[in-house]
Amino acid sequence: MSINAPTHFVQQYSTNVDLLLQEMGPKLRPFVSTGTHVGKAASPLNQIGSVSMRSVTSRFTSKTATNASYDRRWVYPSDFSLDQQLDNFDQLKMITDPKSPYARNAAMAAGRKMDELVIEAALGDAKTGENGGTTESFDTTNYSIAADLGASGDVGLTVEKLIEAQKIFQDANVDLEMEKPTIVIAPKQHADLLRQTEVVSRDFNDRPALVKGMVTEFMGFNIVVSNQLDVVSTDQRTCFAFVQSGLYLGIWNEIQSDAHQRFDLEANPWELTTTLSAGATRLEQGKIIRVLCDEG
Repeated sequence: MSINAPTHFVQQYSTNVDLLLQEMGPKLRPFVSTGTHVGKAASPLNQIGSVSMRSVTSRFTSKTATNASYDRRWVYPSDFSLDQQLDNFDQLKMITDPKSPYARNAAMAAGRKMDELVIEAALGDAKTGENGGTTESFDTTNYSIAADLGASGDVGLTVEKLIEAQKIFQDANVDLEMEKPTIVIAPKQHADLLRQTEVVSRDFNDRPALVKGMVTEFMGFNIVVSNQLDVVSTDQRTCFAFVQSGLYLGIWNEIQSDAHQRFDLEANPWELTTTLSAGATRLEQGKIIRVLCDEG
């Protein structure tokens, strides 16, 4: 063998392409109502108000009609796109083909966008009425838990706040035996739960609340940790609890990715285009509860 053979040796590097730290998504889609639509708007739900029986006090009297209230919810799509380009010359310098990680990266971005739509809809304005001409704001008077509940100052997420959330649901006639509630919290609130004996001790739970060090269920709540929740008043995190029939995610176009070469650009680079068209809305007051928590 020629002594010059090492000249042809190839330096071997890792064939893995790691994605930088980011929130995986969508986290909330499994817990909300969903549907597919076409057109510029959709009404996912027609709502009929409750009625009451009346007493019959005499015989052969005229009938009295009872007219239930009627309403309609609306959801509107927003369109999103993500374009990523990779030069062919760059690919020649890379041992592994990075287009697949690019696609996974884009899919996670689209998933986070779905979560963002749901979070904004939970406590935002909802469109109602026959043609969506009425705006309903979130009722912070009846369906909100203060940051200082049970304390002299603001506190984080406590068992007492979860108990209060259950009570508010039940006062609003939400059947918690039929629908399991979900609470969306930030990492600080998850840490709050880990510091409470009632959460982590087997003495207070019929089964372990911790799964690999994470609290995923407690007191009948699904617990979802997200980094997309707002901070208000500089140090209060806006968390919220909901049941599945209270939030709706409408899909006009599922997450789609298309890899193609751009022959109009120098060296014909690859381009990955990822698109999504979706919208979300709150379906009914009383099925979503704002939970303010100290973030300090």
